[in-house]
Amino acid sequence: MISHQATQIMVLTRRGRLPNEKMINIGGRPVIVPTRRQPAPGRNRAYSIQLALAFAAIYLVWGSTYLAIRYAVETIPPLVAAGIRHSIAGAILFAWAWARGYRPTRAHWTAGLALGALFFLIGHGSLHWAEQYVGSGLAALLIATEPMFILVLAWFMGQQKVSRFSALGLGLGVLGVALLTGAELTVKGSSLLGLLAVLLGSLSWSAGVVISPRLKLPNDAVGRTALPTICGAVMLLAAAGLTGEFHATHWASISLKSVLGLAYLIVFGSVVAFTSYTWLLQKCPPALVATHTYANPIVAVFLGWLLASEPLTMRVVLASVAILAAIVLIRRGERSVAVKGPDVVPQTAEVPSEECA
Repeated sequence: MISHQATQIMVLTRRGRLPNEKMINIGGRPVIVPTRRQPAPGRNRAYSIQLALAFAAIYLVWGSTYLAIRYAVETIPPLVAAGIRHSIAGAILFAWAWARGYRPTRAHWTAGLALGALFFLIGHGSLHWAEQYVGSGLAALLIATEPMFILVLAWFMGQQKVSRFSALGLGLGVLGVALLTGAELTVKGSSLLGLLAVLLGSLSWSAGVVISPRLKLPNDAVGRTALPTICGAVMLLAAAGLTGEFHATHWASISLKSVLGLAYLIVFGSVVAFTSYTWLLQKCPPALVATHTYANPIVAVFLGWLLASEPLTMRVVLASVAILAAIVLIRRGERSVAVKGPDVVPQTAEVPSEECA
């Protein structure tokens, strides 16, 4: 789910070397997707079921991973949990890419190290750590600020313009974050540090999205995800060793809930949902696939309330509305900029439309 290099994409497109692919913007980022193929006659029912299951994966599974993280870190130190998760998932994805004929180059490994640090060491490492202190629903809502960070960073680097709709979206996003974090400033023993760690993770993921077009990433879609995942996993495990988490892990005391949460993250969160995402990009309009951005926080908040007794207060509801409305406005603003200036393509990359936990 990491992007093609945007500059190379644009050059190849102008030279007509992408006959079966097209470039579409999702969330202000150019994404190359193969030309969608229609199902053969007589297969419509099976095709519809496949579509439903794939959308359920990116809507419900990605939304539920925040609660799975909370369960995993209850008895497994966060960096250890994240490191094990991404080591296994990365190995599976790399084996898949290798079987497809992909062979990484030195430049690919360099890009993987850079994105692995931003996406997984900082992005997911801080998220796993923060969910020791922050509810899974709140974490999902704060992670949903990623499009706002991307917009600001891309504007700062001269890669994107900020329209009036986008500016209004940023204002609403700030209001939503303030509603979530403001009350923690006055609460003794609060989870403010955890909330700030989630925001740091969202910022780090966004920075990876913005710089990825400048990196020499592989063209193979699975390889683009496998290399950063493996590199990030190695860094997470190293960080766990340096911080003493391995020494502090009581392996015999790890609960079944944590084991199942970690297994769910590996199998469903990292492999099944990713496979569904890449398949959907070949079958459906990318803008439709990107709607999981809106569904994931709602699913996470609901599951946190239903299964983990996380409070669903009016403050959380209002913050949810503000943040989701901000995403809608930012994306509308990006579309309006694209219409007014079609020759200006924001050179930012396509990764999951929101950071996927």
